[in-house]
Amino acid sequence: MKKKFSLLLILVFAFNFLVKAQEDEQTLNVINTQINNINVTIEFYTPEIVRVLKSPIGNDFEKKSHSVIKTPENLNLSLLENVNEVIISSLKLAVHINKKTGSVSFVSSDQKPLLVEKDYGVQFTSIKDVDEDSYVVRQSYVLDKNEEVYGLGQFQDGNMSQRNQKLHLLQEILITAVPVLQSSKGYGVFWDNYSPTDFSDSVFETSFESRVGDCVDYYFMYGGNADGVVKHIRDLTGQAPMFPYWTYGYWQSKERYVSQDEAVGVVKKYRELGVPIDGLIQDWQYWGDNYHWNGMEFLNPEFPNPKKMIDELHNLNAHVIFSIWSSFGPETKPFKELNEKGLLFDFKTWPLTDKNTWPQPKDAKSSGVKVYDAYNPNARDIYWKYLNKGIFSLGNDGWWMDSTEPDHFEREDKDYDEQTYLGSLRKYRNLYPLKTVGGVYDHQRATSEDKRVFILTRSAFAGQQRYGANSWSGDVTASWPLFKNQIAAGLNFSLTGIPYWNTDIGGFFLSHYPERNNNEAYKELYVRWLQYGTFCPMMRSHGTDGPREIYQFGDKGTWAYDAIEKFINLRYRLLPYIYSTSWDVTANSSSMIRALVMDFADDKNALDINDEYMFGKSLLVCPVTDPMYVEVEKKGSHYIGVTEDFSVIKSRAVYLPENTKWIDFWTGKTYDGGQTIQAKAAIDVMPLYVKVGSVLPMGPFVQYANEKNSTPIEIRIYPGADGEFTLYDDEKDNYNYEKGLFSTIKFSWNDETKSLTIGKREGAFPKMIKKCQFNIIVVDDNNGNGMETIPKAKTKTIIYKGKELVLKMN
Repeated sequence: MKKKFSLLLILVFAFNFLVKAQEDEQTLNVINTQINNINVTIEFYTPEIVRVLKSPIGNDFEKKSHSVIKTPENLNLSLLENVNEVIISSLKLAVHINKKTGSVSFVSSDQKPLLVEKDYGVQFTSIKDVDEDSYVVRQSYVLDKNEEVYGLGQFQDGNMSQRNQKLHLLQEILITAVPVLQSSKGYGVFWDNYSPTDFSDSVFETSFESRVGDCVDYYFMYGGNADGVVKHIRDLTGQAPMFPYWTYGYWQSKERYVSQDEAVGVVKKYRELGVPIDGLIQDWQYWGDNYHWNGMEFLNPEFPNPKKMIDELHNLNAHVIFSIWSSFGPETKPFKELNEKGLLFDFKTWPLTDKNTWPQPKDAKSSGVKVYDAYNPNARDIYWKYLNKGIFSLGNDGWWMDSTEPDHFEREDKDYDEQTYLGSLRKYRNLYPLKTVGGVYDHQRATSEDKRVFILTRSAFAGQQRYGANSWSGDVTASWPLFKNQIAAGLNFSLTGIPYWNTDIGGFFLSHYPERNNNEAYKELYVRWLQYGTFCPMMRSHGTDGPREIYQFGDKGTWAYDAIEKFINLRYRLLPYIYSTSWDVTANSSSMIRALVMDFADDKNALDINDEYMFGKSLLVCPVTDPMYVEVEKKGSHYIGVTEDFSVIKSRAVYLPENTKWIDFWTGKTYDGGQTIQAKAAIDVMPLYVKVGSVLPMGPFVQYANEKNSTPIEIRIYPGADGEFTLYDDEKDNYNYEKGLFSTIKFSWNDETKSLTIGKREGAFPKMIKKCQFNIIVVDDNNGNGMETIPKAKTKTIIYKGKELVLKMN
């Protein structure tokens, strides 16, 4: 039978457990034992989260997590011993320790087997890490043969499930290593190690092996489903703060705007065309030459008055962020101060020379650029000192933190011998983005609460969601296969608990597409990529080899221009839905881009689909990832559009998950789930379905996010099941929401009575609009107008003043 063990009982326990009790002797969190010359520590953080630590006997060390910020809760656990094992249980989870092999297994409170370590599956191989004794650490598990696993960060291989994969977890330009694994059985594992790590899965075992470590250290989290696991990850490593409202609008960028006049002119052109835009990114070289790389000063004569540039963009109701790096040129002020204090690394990084042309000319000289030691809090202080003085004080709105892996051109052991503030680079390599991004977030918040921190970054590690960071997938080459691969890359990244991610719409490099924007083949790829980008947490067009502004793809009335404009406008119409979903991310640990396992874990056909996903909990997004309308001539590695033919509307196969029905967003037609259909995909249509029971708020057509303060709002009801949605609003760009200054309105649809209940408004904030116009429509195949405003004759218009209303919808 089970018993609650006090400290006294534990001390006389026959298995000789050593227990660290809390002040209340009836509670315990940590149990230590020794099996097969291995120290094993089991520590409950919550009833659903358990930390497992293993190390060779005699290895004295102190392991402090840099990702985990939670402290263990006080818990009442029970302990049971039999001949073969000891079982430590909370109300939600039981941990079994095999007395003979030392393997640990996890079972839910309803006796559902979850995860099992392989017998004798822990390995420690002695190595020298510079001049310290250390180990290669390895732990293996045995998964169920029908179990799917996800996560581990961002990879460019197109795989949704990570079964039967071998992945090298090392921060690279196109790879983001986040060692969090999710299972379709509703549990997750965070492998808390910062060195290069190999993940391997086969029919025999699943394993993590890290190049260096003092111990095996992982957190087991049982959530019951993927949302539950994400909630536990955020509980352990930090919640995601809100981004400003405007960041969910459309962003324009390229490599690079060569002057402040050109940059401002881009936004002016959008305003003249009547195409919405909210954000502009100024990429590198505003600082001048490479010897002044990332100097955090505007030394380029084409940027003579950056304050004027920022003010002009603000006056155009747009925002701007600037490119900053993790490295500095030798003639910069930050370099000189950091170098004097020994806070720079010696390994090779970008740019290698004083020239930015490629291939490098023969007269190119070493740039002398070096990466700073972001592991060191003093270095992070110096970094912010110059950033604040040189850029933030001018009024900029956020940060494009490039090369946060950071760029590293050699992989020899001598580079990994580099000593950081924490230890060898070999030991802490993958942690770098968490430290450098965290340094900017913490310093900006300490400097000002008026603007929410917004950081666009090229790399990430577990816990980075707490630092106001939105990651992007790196310098991807434009091609249809690589475009498709972005979908699974982003979904697996999101399943590690970091919710904000995006890509360079259109791909960064255009090496396969000569004539760039004049190439009809590239135009088709760009249009489809932009349609996908409409349903990412950030909608951002960027790249090199050719400009990406809408007017570079033709004039209004041409197919590419019109399709691009249509989806930018759709993004803005969806802002009330997107912003409310972002509140769900912050308040309830939800996810914005959702792999199908998150909502349809019981549908075996949905678990390994790599080209569909949910955007929020209502919209099923099905990007078109193959060319359909442009005939292409292939010349070597180049693709050239010959003719385009739009006379016949083509289709793509779409799987509609089971146990619900789906309504076509564009037509209002209803489909049963659990089937594959052929979905029509005109060049200006991406298959998009709404889950029945959804209440979808859509805002007005606007030129920038805050133009009409989110009113009137069209409330679209997609009948067929009961449903609800919480509409969120606040001041949109400060941290007063953390003090409770925000409002929510809950919409509840009763499908049987065909009635909509608009709940009492909860909360308030300064300048809140107290009277809101809601145009309400029940969607069917007679009024499925897609992104267009539904005619007033088909809507019920009300003025909502904050009190509960119940509306009968015929």
